[in-house]
Order: sequence, then C-alpha cells, then structure tokens
Amino acid sequence: MSLNEIRRKFVAHEISKPEFIDQMHQAHSSLFDYAAYMAHTDIEKIEITDGQVMMTSRDNGVKIICDKVDKRIAPIEILNFDYYEKKDSDMIFRLVNNGNRVLDIGANIGWYSISLAKRNPKCKILAFEPIPKTYAYLEKNINLNAVSNIETYNHGFSNETKELTFYYYPTGSGNASSAKMTDVEDLQEIKCHVLPLDDFMRQHEFAVDFIKPRLSIRRFQAVLRLTGSPALAHSPSNQRRRWRATATRRVGRSGL
Repeated sequence: MSLNEIRRKFVAHEISKPEFIDQMHQAHSSLFDYAAYMAHTDIEKIEITDGQVMMTSRDNGVKIICDKVDKRIAPIEILNFDYYEKKDSDMIFRLVNNGNRVLDIGANIGWYSISLAKRNPKCKILAFEPIPKTYAYLEKNINLNAVSNIETYNHGFSNETKELTFYYYPTGSGNASSAKMTDVEDLQEIKCHVLPLDDFMRQHEFAVDFIKPRLSIRRFQAVLRLTGSPALAHSPSNQRRRWRATATRRVGRSGL
C-alpha cells in the first residue's frame, strides 16, 4: 500500500491514529533496509527530493536521476547486481586514457559518458542518443554532474540520412533498438533521426581514439564497412583491435 493511500485512509477515518502510525512506520522501514543493503553495492547515496529520486555511485561519484518505470536503468541495475555491467565497465575504463576522444554511440541516460568524463577530465566525449525522452535524461544527468567535456547529439547512425523507426519501451529504455525484439505491452514506435557515421566524422573533423557502441562486434564492423567510415579505416591496427574489444555484444540501439 502506498504512503498516499495510507494517509488517505487515515484522513477519511478508515483507520485509527495508532493504526496509521504503525502502517506508516512499516512503510518507512524500507529506508533503513536500503541503508543496510547498499553497503555491498556501487551505490553510495540515494537522495529523495520532491518528485525525484537520485542515486550516486561509489566508485566514480556519478549522479543519475532515476526514471520511476525503468527497471533496467543503471542505478537500479547496481542495486540489483552490485555493479553496472562490471566486465564491460572495467574494460572500457581500462582502455580509455585521459585526453582520448571518445564516441559514446547509444549513450542512454549517460552512465558511461559521465563515468569517463569524471575519470578522464581531459577527454572529449561525444554522446549520441536518438530517443527523445532518454536524451532528455542524458542532458539532465550531464548537467547534474557538472561535467563540461561531453557534447550531446539527439540522433543515431545508419547507412543513410533518414528518419528511422525505433522500438522503445519505458520499462527498459536501454534496450531501445531499430530492430523489433520484443512484444511488451508498453512498446512504442518512435521516429528518430539517423545519419552515416562517415558524414558526421567529415562534418565535425573529429579524430576518434575510442568508440563505445552498444551492439555486437559483428554488427559494428559491418556498419563501419557499409558506411566506409574513416573512423576505422584510418586508425592504427592496434586501435582497431581496441575498438572491436569494446563492442558490448548487444543488439544495436543507435540505429546501426
């Protein structure tokens, strides 16, 4: 029963004052449950303000505003599994050096971009997120963390410039994709702007040291070949190996 429902019953004289106090105390006890539970996770702090819950990570001090309905958002994943994508995170944090120029393709709400920005303040990070609602959270979280070395772009990448249908569901925003992979009830079709990575690189004259895509190694390589992107073709062989290693073995969520 929600706090508001308990209060409603008390105000409506459906429960007595002692019953109200007992029920509210039971509801409030979850606060102390979290205080005890968090110790073994990467969440250091949970802050509750009017209409908002924000969590701060222990290792990198990343602050993230939580979406109430998103079951897979990074802070909730950390509470559930102690860390967020620990193997992937450790690998990415190990490979990115301070001063590198990074593309975060499919940045979602900003966990990786902000983590890298805080760990490597001399890095230049371009974060791409095509889903408008998720992009809004990305910008809020970047502002919240006061990092100035991230530029955000509300589009994805494909082999041509167009409006592409993405399949998005609020309970799992990180799984948004241009491929329909689920039939969940809250699935939404959203038109998003995409363009070739090659075109973006030429327009912005941005030499890349590291790409963090959210897609399989095979799909990442296939798209780079399809677009003819200089990002891979003009990179040293050891850098190409590093990029291939960073592919997170997931189906793409950026339109690739």
